[in-house]
This record gives sequence, structure tokens and C-alpha cells, in this order.
Amino acid sequence: MSIFGRDKAQAPAVEPGDAPEGLALATFAAGCFWGVEEFFLTIPGVVDAVSGYTGGAQDAPTYEQVCSGRTGHAEAVLVTYDPAQVSYDHLLEEFFRHHDPTTPNRQGPDIGTQYRSGIYFHTPEQELAAQVSLQKFQERFGRPIVTEVAAATTFWPAEGYHQRYVERTGHGGCHVANW
Repeated sequence: MSIFGRDKAQAPAVEPGDAPEGLALATFAAGCFWGVEEFFLTIPGVVDAVSGYTGGAQDAPTYEQVCSGRTGHAEAVLVTYDPAQVSYDHLLEEFFRHHDPTTPNRQGPDIGTQYRSGIYFHTPEQELAAQVSLQKFQERFGRPIVTEVAAATTFWPAEGYHQRYVERTGHGGCHVANW
């Protein structure tokens, strides 16, 4: 069950409280959204993962606008999950396992504010879990974690050609680390 139905290319913006009944939302930024979307989709209990933009000041930004660095958005993934099957804590573990949270505005060869590391919480419980997770994972890294933790704002789905990019093309296209 996707929050967007079948046509993500024409999907509307999603507000933080828009989770379907019985499901929950989580929003993560970890560099290029193609690889992030792909690894979240492999987690049992994740119902959907959608590439898009969050955390910026402009309504309905395009990929080109976000890449300019002028909108303030991060490339992010909106994860719809069943909390009866997968915990938010597990999603946080996967988030930290699949990117380098110590590099500001960069993942692999992708550089710019749109590639920042971020956890955008939808509930006070998610905020607390994110803070605890940051402390827990800081012990694993030799440098300070620079992951932004902020309240989820409007999520703007990316253009259709970005959705399920790895699945459709067979090309990863993005740097996704395994820590």
C-alpha cells in the first residue's frame, strides 16, 4: 500500500501526519536518494519508499532547482512502514549503516547541501529515538556525526524518472556505504 497510489510521478506533497491508517512515516536523507530508496525497500515491514525533497523553503521544487543548492531541500526518502513488522529503531540502524553520517553535505562523489545527512521525525517518539540513535552510533565513528535531526516538513515527491531508479535501470548510480 503506497501513500501515493500507483502514479508517483503526479503525486501530491505529503505532510508529516499523512500516514495511512495502521502505518507510519519516516523521512531520511543520506545522499543521493536512488540508493537510499533501494535499501529501505529491501527491509521487511517497509511498505513503500519514495524519493523526493524535504527541508527547503520552496514549494514543489524540481530536481534542477534542488541541485542548484538555492532551495534548501535535501534529497530524501519518505518511508512508509508497518510498525507491527519493523521498528523505527531498526530503520535508524539501517540509515546509519548505509551512509557516512560524518561528512557534511556529501556522500561519496555527490557534494552539495542537498546531499546532507538528515533524520526528519514525524512524532515526538521518533525525535527521541533519533537522538538516542545519534549517541549510540557516535561510538562507531571516529569523527563527529553531522546528521541533521529536525521535525519533518512537507515532503515533495521527486519527478517520476527518479522513482525506483535502481529497480528500473539496474544501475545503482549512487554511492551507498555499508558501515
